[in-house]
Amino acid sequence: MHTFSVWAPAASSVDLVLRDGVLPLRAAADGWWVRRVVEAHHGTDYAFSIDGSEPLPDPRSPWQPDGVHGFSRVFDADRFGWTDEDWIGRDVRGSVFYELHVGTFTPEGTLDAAAEHLDYLVVLGIEVVSLMPVAAFPGRHGWGYDGVHLYAVHEPYGGPEALQRFVDRCHDAGLAVCLDVVYNHLGPSGNRLAGFGPYFTDRHTTPWGPALNLDDTDSTEVRRWVCDNALRWFESFHLDALRLDAVHALVDDSPVHLLAQLSLETEELSEELGRPLGLVAESDLNDPRVVEPVVDGGLGMTAQWSDDFHHALHSLLTGERFGYYVDFGDPAVFAKTLTQVFRHDGSYSTFRGQDWGRPVDPARHRGAEFLAYTSNHDQIGNRALGDRPALTPGQLAIGAALVVTSPYTPMLFMGEEWGASTPWRFFTDFDERGLAEAVRTGRRREFAAHGWTADEIPDPQDPQTWRSSVLDWSELDDSPHHELLAWYRHLLAFRARMPELRNDRLDSVRISFDPGGDWLVVARGSLRVVVNLAAAGAVVPVDEVPEYLVMAFGTAELVTDGVRLPGHGVAIVAV
Repeated sequence: MHTFSVWAPAASSVDLVLRDGVLPLRAAADGWWVRRVVEAHHGTDYAFSIDGSEPLPDPRSPWQPDGVHGFSRVFDADRFGWTDEDWIGRDVRGSVFYELHVGTFTPEGTLDAAAEHLDYLVVLGIEVVSLMPVAAFPGRHGWGYDGVHLYAVHEPYGGPEALQRFVDRCHDAGLAVCLDVVYNHLGPSGNRLAGFGPYFTDRHTTPWGPALNLDDTDSTEVRRWVCDNALRWFESFHLDALRLDAVHALVDDSPVHLLAQLSLETEELSEELGRPLGLVAESDLNDPRVVEPVVDGGLGMTAQWSDDFHHALHSLLTGERFGYYVDFGDPAVFAKTLTQVFRHDGSYSTFRGQDWGRPVDPARHRGAEFLAYTSNHDQIGNRALGDRPALTPGQLAIGAALVVTSPYTPMLFMGEEWGASTPWRFFTDFDERGLAEAVRTGRRREFAAHGWTADEIPDPQDPQTWRSSVLDWSELDDSPHHELLAWYRHLLAFRARMPELRNDRLDSVRISFDPGGDWLVVARGSLRVVVNLAAAGAVVPVDEVPEYLVMAFGTAELVTDGVRLPGHGVAIVAV
């Protein structure tokens, strides 16, 4: 037996469409329609017809086995035999994140295949597996940010039960799981929500299309649609955290912002379940209010990504100064993002053409509330060629050291730990010819403004664009890759056992640097992270006489006035 329900406030009639017949639903309160069907059960296919419309998938569909345009399927989440009853959860603040895309993490591109590499992640030193979106999206291959069935799990990844299996195996290995969810827009293909009710509003817009109706007429049920989705991942799939995509695009003028509502409901559920639940925001606002408690007027997020730290580190290592990197690259800028989080904290942003951000108060905020990284899916995939940073092994090691020893929550992007040579490109798999061409043309037009020709830009619709982005695990057998991987493992293991490196007080970090950009030294308690940014060997001065060498990438020699390092060398010493 199963009870079907759907919100369609303006409908005169709603029918339940089954494979073998049609049944009318009964009007209930607040625009809902319901019907209990004795013969329906786990695996029953169904759709809804609104006022005689063609069959439409359920807005809360838990399972889309035939793709985003097909019938929905009943999924009984309670059927799964969980074995994680001893899992007490993990506070994601200060834990080591690993962002991965299911479809390119392995050649198989499934959750079950990804689970076969969990022991590798544990040995690496990972504590939180951060999955890019798994909500059902059009086609087989894609980033996942064009999802249209937010309650379903992409079938080519294995469907909903595969996600339960994955989380259960992660918990058995001691790993928490964070899931990327997208509430700021829906994809253009398969989005039929407007046929049910006012899920969208003309009051606001987003860069990707219509905005969700969070503050207009009938917004209460739309907000419930979002919050119920988030809470369902925690309850039915045992997720430990959610990464909320581009929350700055969640335009909401309600007295209580959607994020604040979600924060309070998540906190209540956390108390009920007896384990910590995290909400990690991606925000372009550079506003610490995002992670401040709701009771103090904040939005109540557990943590947020810090793109300013990434931009400062990326520019420092690569020398790139174009686009949004224009205000970065100076070692003084990196020093600011290492100790104060944001480069733009009320100052003028050349890229945006206006003052931007607010300062982070070190007396009120801890570093673990912000994620630091040398790369992520956006910073690679949104480049013209989807190329990873063109850096020497030493520069990659420097980037790793500065992230892992920072006061922030460190995050790796899949493959960076061995210096993966595979790109990570923008790829799609739309069936609609017009939409596919629009995406292809738009991508080429975007980069033509930066001097790229159309032929240089990978075609998002070409299956080879996806294939080229799949990690090549055989690279681990190659010496240069293995050396960098060993460095990452040693760094993360050292961080795990050293209180100085887990101290997330922003005022616990000191940094000295060469104004010309040749070297820098980060002080964390009795430890010094010594970096030679120059291509030539040099002696990097240290404020106190080093007592012993802890670790180095390549060679390092302690001398009277500092540490002798090769070009692009990095070492950690104790003083």
